[in-house]
Amino acid sequence: MSFRELKFDSDSVFLVTGGAGFIGSNICEALLEMGYTVRCLDDLSTGHYSNIEPFISDPKFTFLKEDIRDLDACMKATEGVRYVCHEAAWGSVPRSIEMPLLYEEINIRGTINMMEAARQNKVERFVYASSSSVYGDSTVLPKKEGGEGKLLSPYALTKRTDEEYGRLYHSLYGLNTYGLRYFNVFGRRQDPDGAYAAVIPKFIKLLLNGEQPVIYGDGRQSRDFTYVDNVIEANLRACLAPESAAGEAYNIGAAGREYLIDVYYTLCRALGKDTEPVFGEPRKGDIRDSNADITKARTLLGYDPSYDFAAGIELAIDWYRENLS
Repeated sequence: MSFRELKFDSDSVFLVTGGAGFIGSNICEALLEMGYTVRCLDDLSTGHYSNIEPFISDPKFTFLKEDIRDLDACMKATEGVRYVCHEAAWGSVPRSIEMPLLYEEINIRGTINMMEAARQNKVERFVYASSSSVYGDSTVLPKKEGGEGKLLSPYALTKRTDEEYGRLYHSLYGLNTYGLRYFNVFGRRQDPDGAYAAVIPKFIKLLLNGEQPVIYGDGRQSRDFTYVDNVIEANLRACLAPESAAGEAYNIGAAGREYLIDVYYTLCRALGKDTEPVFGEPRKGDIRDSNADITKARTLLGYDPSYDFAAGIELAIDWYRENLS
């Protein structure tokens, strides 16, 4: 079943933090298309107004330019809200190594602010973004909840800390929290620019511009690349999940495993390019291999990803070809 067939009460109000970002804007768009009322909170530090500009005139959409580090702003944003999809965070493992204090402020303190505001305003479901980076140096594949290793970056630490607060806010205060460990999400509106851009949009843009991409490492590192519509589904299913499933974290992937060098040549073939990559030194904090066991999310959330890598990458390439040309 497509996430578009999921049903909420017609008067449901959703708050999407980080709603002007890649994943957040896609969640906002899906909810609006389904006919629900959506508030978007974003300080535009990493999100883009252009991502939500098409929704601004929709009477069911409200944009709040606020910072999750401001508890008062979080309190106001959650008034009358039934469901929170908390996507606001700073991403990128390499950047977190350079700016650990800022990551602590935004990803940990900002998330606690949101949980506290949700608790006080009696939000029914608090769904928040975690990350596959919490598996750290564990070499076990596929990655399964409970099999985490030593963390490799400040970013990973912030997400693991968020999960612990999610557990505590459920057990101590009764807030129904659901952590979603995203595995390498990609798709429309993912930013291809900047030193910390995700690999798929960055490769696509460079290839379209006739430039030579850099692969850090030997290219044999593997990822469970997950199309963004699967992540939308996971968020909405978590909003409908039973209380018995709360206080937990769940792997959200496509249950696939793609080697980076294979992904690169897939993009080359699709774009009609024969550009060879440059290989650089491996990056600090990067996990070597990542592949999700999604049994827990299937069983407790009803998560059933509709898109495998092949289907998702075709849609993503079409979007970038149209929007970057």
